Amino acid sequence: MRTIARINEKIHEKTAVVWTVEEAKRKIAEIGLKEAFQQVDVICTGTFEPMESSGALINLGQTDPPIKIRQCWLDGIPAYAGFGAVDLYLGASAMGDVGTKMDGTDGEHRESERGGGHVIEDLIAGKAIHLRAIGQVTDCYPRSTFETTITKDTINQFYLFNPRNLYQNFIVGVNGGDRLLYTYLGPLQPRLGNAVYCNPGAISPLFNDPDLQAIGIGTRILLGGGIGYVSWEGTQHFPLQKRLANHTPIGPASTLALIGDAKQMDSRWVRGCYFKNYGASLLLGVAVPIPVLTEEILQNCAVKDEEIVAPVVDFSIPRRVRPTFGLVTYAKLKSGRISIEGKSVRVAPLASIYLSRQTAIDLKNRIESAEFTLTEPVAPIATDRAFIPQDRWGSRLSIE
Repeated sequence: MRTIARINEKIHEKTAVVWTVEEAKRKIAEIGLKEAFQQVDVICTGTFEPMESSGALINLGQTDPPIKIRQCWLDGIPAYAGFGAVDLYLGASAMGDVGTKMDGTDGEHRESERGGGHVIEDLIAGKAIHLRAIGQVTDCYPRSTFETTITKDTINQFYLFNPRNLYQNFIVGVNGGDRLLYTYLGPLQPRLGNAVYCNPGAISPLFNDPDLQAIGIGTRILLGGGIGYVSWEGTQHFPLQKRLANHTPIGPASTLALIGDAKQMDSRWVRGCYFKNYGASLLLGVAVPIPVLTEEILQNCAVKDEEIVAPVVDFSIPRRVRPTFGLVTYAKLKSGRISIEGKSVRVAPLASIYLSRQTAIDLKNRIESAEFTLTEPVAPIATDRAFIPQDRWGSRLSIE
């Protein structure tokens, strides 16, 4: 019986056989599942796509006299300060407050294309960031304001803690209405003028482990080019999504929460971005190893773009549940054209297929050089989570 411990022994001995997921698919097609299983130890998957439910935890270290920060701006972007005195959380999609200048002072605000994701990218790149803080004055924290410049080397902890990354699947956005729409998928042209999808398809991590047999809490990954871990199920984790016979979901399904030391990361893999008239986000590279412990795990990695689908969703209807134009395979999406009600519609990905591939190659190289070993999950990811919408108006109670 194969074990992660034995695979790690082979990694240290530099005898482990490691394939990217694309290599695995080709090998399985060429030599068959059983022969491929005898050869391979680890499959490397990867993605590079927008993941706006991300952010950085930062500890500044105390000032003298001490301060209890309750409002803070990093290069004019507000960070959440409702933790300990000098702990901050900077969300990737945070932007300058309406009605303030970008330095946090009062004045007319103009929309900027810079958000929390850009500040995170700059900190990882070693750039200096302006910090302005307002404190709550108490007996043990008498300082009321603080202003300085920080870098990743002048702060204590700086790590990404991302509530929702690695969507197992997502949607294809289109616009059946009469006006241009600005969305989290970018601009959608009216009258089905274009279509946008946001998943690299069959090379994406969770498409290759549809039932989360190999990936769990504690799985070591590459996050932003540095060592990271799966920390929990992600927000909006929905493993009960309808699935095809190959167990892959037909729409948004499982998600993962990830954590990793941002001081180790490379800004090549962590890029701030902005969607016009929507807001800021973060493009993030993530690579996940899949230990080949059973033939079933390897069989899941054989899935092809022709065998996975996504729903085509009409954003012109401003509701939580929007109408769809049915399902389309990732093979059709990657062809650059899909057909909607007899109309040929051009389609493009938000995910970078090239960089998704490169994250998997990077992970493969690190495993082969014994720089990266696998971890045993400490617990499985939940497989029974339903999706609970907020459909009802809250009721107001009164006491007489």
